[in-house]
Amino acid sequence: MSSVRQVQITFDCAEPERVARFWCEVLGYVVPPPPEGFGSWADFDSSLPPERRGAAFACVDPTGAGPRLFFQRVPEGKVVKNRVHLDVRAGTGLAGAERLATLQAERARLEALGATCVQVLEADEFNESCIVMQDIEGNEFCLD
Repeated sequence: MSSVRQVQITFDCAEPERVARFWCEVLGYVVPPPPEGFGSWADFDSSLPPERRGAAFACVDPTGAGPRLFFQRVPEGKVVKNRVHLDVRAGTGLAGAERLATLQAERARLEALGATCVQVLEADEFNESCIVMQDIEGNEFCLD
């Protein structure tokens, strides 16, 4: 039996390229090169049948360490809370006021990109602070 060696995370969304480019900015990811024979993703996209244009986009970790993110257009909008979400590890190794200040600074950066703050959860006796956010299409994620 073989082991899984890579994971891709897929987002259902209305505007794949827009959401992918948002996550590139959040995570420092990049858009991979277009398929061979195409000078750009726009050239590739225009080669597709009209109903497939703009239907998908991807971004990758330039170091190769993180998973590929894939964004696919779906007809329905987001209705309920995500059952799975990303934790953006902005405060790893920090605690207390220093951690919260770091998370708040990252929150401000992401809000400038179009993210929305849902809730700030301050440290208690069991957990460190984290901030619940939504991306530009309402998908929840945490600044952790």
